[in-house]
Amino acid sequence: MTRLLPHPLLATAFLLLWLLLQESVSTGAIVFGVLLAVTGSGVLTALGVPRGRVGRLKPLPGLLLDVLVEVVRSNNAVARIILQPRAPGERRSGFVHVPLDMRSPYGLSALACILTATPGTVWVDYDARGGTMLLHVLDLVDEETWVRTIKDKWERRLMEIFE
Repeated sequence: MTRLLPHPLLATAFLLLWLLLQESVSTGAIVFGVLLAVTGSGVLTALGVPRGRVGRLKPLPGLLLDVLVEVVRSNNAVARIILQPRAPGERRSGFVHVPLDMRSPYGLSALACILTATPGTVWVDYDARGGTMLLHVLDLVDEETWVRTIKDKWERRLMEIFE
């Protein structure tokens, strides 16, 4: 079974998503959905995607709430920057190098999604050898504050979940 369907949960999710996207469920849609699910599961195996491990889920609700609050807060801040232009040189954007202790590819992906989904910040690069992330910030005031915020607010909790 694992040779034909190495990622059964993901294959099931593929099939359900395919069926949800259909106007009406027919035999042909189900057959094609199963084919899609088996092929997608096989492609992930061929790509060598590492198995994920989930540690503690207790920090997840607080993390999701903080992400939601931060996205709303950042949206307001970016809107203020756009709607209330200041003199040239009064605001500065820039890059921040953030040393990360996290090594889990799933935790790093989650951190990249959080930071990129937050208006005003973009994950630019990651140096796996040095464990350093490059972050672009629209309104950069203090680099050390950004490093502390990312490490304390996001990375610590993601490490609890994924490592």
